[in-house]
Amino acid sequence: MNYSTILKSQLEEPSHRLDAEYYQPQYLEVVEQIKNVPHTTLESISSSLRSFGAYALTNQIVWKESGIPFITAENVKEGLIDYTSQRYIDADVDRILSKSRVYENEVLLSMSGKVGDAAIAINIPNQLNSNQDIVKIKLKSDFSPYLLTVFLNCKYGKLQVLRLPVGSVQQHIFLWQTKSLLIPKFSNEITLKVEKLYKKSLDQHEQGSLLYAQAENILLDTLGLKEFNPKNINSCIVNLSDVQSVNRLDADYFQPKYAELINQLTKFNLTPLTKVINNVTAKFNPLAHPDQQFRYVELADIDSTIGIINHCSEITGKEAPSRAKRLLKEGDVIVSSIEGSLNKTALVEKQYDGSLASTGFFQLRSSKFLPEVILIMAKSIILQMQLTRECAGTILTAVPKESLNRILVPEIKIGVQKQIASLVQESHLARQKSKELLEQAKKTVEDMIEKGTLLEETL
Repeated sequence: MNYSTILKSQLEEPSHRLDAEYYQPQYLEVVEQIKNVPHTTLESISSSLRSFGAYALTNQIVWKESGIPFITAENVKEGLIDYTSQRYIDADVDRILSKSRVYENEVLLSMSGKVGDAAIAINIPNQLNSNQDIVKIKLKSDFSPYLLTVFLNCKYGKLQVLRLPVGSVQQHIFLWQTKSLLIPKFSNEITLKVEKLYKKSLDQHEQGSLLYAQAENILLDTLGLKEFNPKNINSCIVNLSDVQSVNRLDADYFQPKYAELINQLTKFNLTPLTKVINNVTAKFNPLAHPDQQFRYVELADIDSTIGIINHCSEITGKEAPSRAKRLLKEGDVIVSSIEGSLNKTALVEKQYDGSLASTGFFQLRSSKFLPEVILIMAKSIILQMQLTRECAGTILTAVPKESLNRILVPEIKIGVQKQIASLVQESHLARQKSKELLEQAKKTVEDMIEKGTLLEETL
């Protein structure tokens, strides 16, 4: 049993927290370790700490199809900003929400949702705005934003943040709580070393994105879809037989843009997906292995930028939820069937062989297509448009598995497939290298704190 003995005089100001969670031994050990080395506070090294301004301003937000990017705490990942689920506002709303603008070289810290992830705002769009769940930290000139980002993501930063959340339903952090976070004073030598590792990590991450884009471009060029831009037509005439064949009456299903896509692909010997790609049946029963340890992959674990599984949870068979019926195999491609998350698609790599996955995924496997090619197709307009078209339901809108029979895939020559596969593999290796470099930077910071070496008295 873990417990801590705390005197009334030791209750920390300004919160005077009484809950046992706040005083867990792991949190106290982290604070004590930092207090043993020269340190300061986040407020002391910052020229400003901002979140959003008046919460009532959220009533002014009107989402647009394009415009100024707007991010939330969900977009702040460990070490970087993920723009895949960004939304857009116009210039008028951006002006009203001026206090929540994001500027180059600021450090962003998530205060809700996945609390404690930090990223540096580097090479951001010319204009970028954000919601109330992100602290925007502008540092004084003598402290590195790269170093602070790495520190906040290492255990000595993250555990300080993870002890802060309050609330009974949706836990969150208040801006004032972040001001007292303890920050070690590092020497210039360590600062430069950590900066170098983190910058290399960011470079590798970007390299992964570029390689993936090259692979996708090869596929789209091959199929004549590189410049595909369907006409915006708001009406069409449909035969009764077409309605009856798919058992759909909704106008969305028969939008002309879908026919345009299929017409373009007919030049490449279209085949129903289920004829050439198998959707593996979800029939594994983890309860039959109650004490076995499994990795469990959910939608939130997917990095949809290049189609990788970013992390997962560890569960035993008896702890597995009822939807955990997919047993993954290396080389499978998992594709979300849930509307709004259809881009959550990933290639199952060696380290996730034997993992469990939710029935919210399709599990694709083929002898006709290389898995990397299935991944690119599934994430591109080739399948994304068709999957969107097939979504049905009222409460939870999703793609029924029977609809896969109506989805068409083009024939792709093996030479092109190998070229695409090679680029995807390089892309994923670059992302793995990026992750390793960030971990190395975090480990460097942690080691220096624990050794108490190469720290200086003043910044």
